[in-house]
Amino acid sequence: MRCLHSEKAHDLGMTCCDFSSQPVSGGEQGLQFFRLASCGQDCQIKIWVISFTHTLGFELKYKSILSGHCAPVLTCAFSHDGQMLVSGSVDKSVIVYDTNTEDILHTLTQHTRYVTTCAFAPNILLLATGSMDKTVNIWQFDLETPCQARIAEDQPKQFTEDWSEDDVSNWLCAQDLKDLVGIFKMNNIDGRELLNLTKESLADDLKIESLGLRSKVLRKIEELRTKMKTLSSEIPDEFICPITRELMKDPVIASDGYSYEKEAMENWISKKKRTSPMTNLVLPSVVLIPNRTLKMAIDRWLETHQK
Repeated sequence: MRCLHSEKAHDLGMTCCDFSSQPVSGGEQGLQFFRLASCGQDCQIKIWVISFTHTLGFELKYKSILSGHCAPVLTCAFSHDGQMLVSGSVDKSVIVYDTNTEDILHTLTQHTRYVTTCAFAPNILLLATGSMDKTVNIWQFDLETPCQARIAEDQPKQFTEDWSEDDVSNWLCAQDLKDLVGIFKMNNIDGRELLNLTKESLADDLKIESLGLRSKVLRKIEELRTKMKTLSSEIPDEFICPITRELMKDPVIASDGYSYEKEAMENWISKKKRTSPMTNLVLPSVVLIPNRTLKMAIDRWLETHQK
């Protein structure tokens, strides 16, 4: 055997790679393109496109990065038809991707330790995953089930302050307070407004005359506030913006190497000197780079707490 090519793929080391058995497309002179997936200690999955003929030789091109894991990725494998890619990670999760859209189809979190191996069955929609928790899990795909991303859109937001007016209306109905939905809608009460309601505003602004009804609403709101405080105390420090001290929704990496909430950092740069909020040193650049890996980790943490 002879080595056709050598490529630096993952900065911290590579752990696994897999070819798709199905060509991406055909071409002239018998040219075929194949996908190659690689994963490594940098928490990334990279997709490459490879072509090889005896006449034109070998060519490897980097295509894209699949995000989702927040720890080193130990294994990856294509489905038999090449339409899906599965990965397993030190973060104990298994992620299934659509190879055409590169969207996440499923995130499986049943393993309790590192996921070290995974494999698709050749001619049936079955998936096997293995872990350091000493188990092998067999999964069957339900073609009628919408992808996880679509389901997530229909789930209520974890943090009350992010609720829309419709979310507040749904919450009122769940608390057996559906008679107040119209009043809250007329006054444009969203999640942030809901948390700021007091007995005075319920009586004077919303005109809720019943003392018992006002007391019930305040009691339910206090339960939400308590839940918010409990959840906030459990947030990992790396998910907190150093400027706002709140959970980041759109994290970006600044030139000082730290991650911040995008809007907060943009305001910092526009209103203050070009200094780092963390080090107080001059920022070499004001370019902000989206931290997609951190955002996926935050979204998965929120999903876990939602369950």
